Amino acid sequence: MQAVLIIVVAVFFLGMGVFGLSAPAALIRPFRMIADSAEARSEIRAVYGGFGVAVGGLLLTALAGTGGTRTGVVLTVAVSLLGMASGRLAGRAIERPAAFHPVWCYFWVEVAAAGALLASLM
Repeated sequence: MQAVLIIVVAVFFLGMGVFGLSAPAALIRPFRMIADSAEARSEIRAVYGGFGVAVGGLLLTALAGTGGTRTGVVLTVAVSLLGMASGRLAGRAIERPAAFHPVWCYFWVEVAAAGALLASLM
């Protein structure tokens, strides 16, 4: 069961990464952002695409690791996800999103994924 939790989060990151690399403008469209330049699309490909693929691959690689390596990778990704969710909470303190999706939807995805990763360490 522990490996399944890690695999689910890894697949999420890999999916986001591939989507970010292949369709950067579509990835950010739900946030009402426009990628109207090569520089903007490159940034999306780097942050959402490359980073997502790297994290997903790292999580899958961690499955083969033992003890400290696996724990370190899983804990680092879980804390990163909680940092992202915390950023959304900070944003909420400053201004209110118009709807549940995408901000709160992704907040809960991040919290759930972090929780799954932390549970995989138990």
